[in-house]
Amino acid sequence: MKVFKTVKSIQDHLLKMDKSKTIGFVPTMGALHKGHLSIVKKAKAENDLVVVSIFVNPTQFDKEEDLKKYPSSLEKDLELLKAEDCDLVFTPTTSEVYSSQIKAISFDFNGLDKVMEGAFRKGHFDGVGTIVKKLIEIVHPDKAYFGEKDFQQLQIIKKMVENNQISVQIIPCEIYREKDGLAMSSRNIRLTKEQRQAAPLIYQTLLKAQKLFPKEDIPTVKHLIKLELEKNNFLNLEYFEIADIKTLKSAVNKKENKKYRAFIAVFAGKVRLIDNIALN
Repeated sequence: MKVFKTVKSIQDHLLKMDKSKTIGFVPTMGALHKGHLSIVKKAKAENDLVVVSIFVNPTQFDKEEDLKKYPSSLEKDLELLKAEDCDLVFTPTTSEVYSSQIKAISFDFNGLDKVMEGAFRKGHFDGVGTIVKKLIEIVHPDKAYFGEKDFQQLQIIKKMVENNQISVQIIPCEIYREKDGLAMSSRNIRLTKEQRQAAPLIYQTLLKAQKLFPKEDIPTVKHLIKLELEKNNFLNLEYFEIADIKTLKSAVNKKENKKYRAFIAVFAGKVRLIDNIALN
């Protein structure tokens, strides 16, 4: 496994590679866990060469506090990636990626960024689009892999790639969960013992929504889920939405031939957790 810190060094290396080899790319912000590694495994299975980036992107944080608190464990991350037989790792500094101006590009995501996460995290998706575009243009992969835990982000990246006519295939990866159902996240380590015990309720309520969806109308499902979460003292609901997977707009009535997904964001103390599930 080779580690590169500069754009020039990784691009020089990639230029020397056999052009017939396919490249799979897994962008991360580090603090790697089994969820990340499951994506690396998928990329390894589908490509000749896998590149993983580790970069905490400042332009996607709407709160300076969250950026400062984001966990960093580079040495451990590199050990985990080496064990997965990762080929190349790109670990640039902020100045290497953004030069002198740390600023996000303003994108048109056709409204996908105005709801749910976008409504609560101003500028977040412009930051995501900016860094993903920069990294893809550095690595030039055939395929880039993203987890479905950030389903809205996944749809936005697909739209950014389409709108900018970037030659890469975006591959969705299933949510990787703990044994009790909690979606794996780098933020989970910040939970207190009591919060961690309460956190599986997030997935349990999504499963309940999935079970209710064929029988009840959408407003009823949303009402019942909110009632369920209000019973817990350690989790505070930020939003629960049922949305069309293509537009991500909040749905009111079910329509035939449409696919729907339930999305949830909760606070456990100051730790914000998100999850989602397919409903049909």
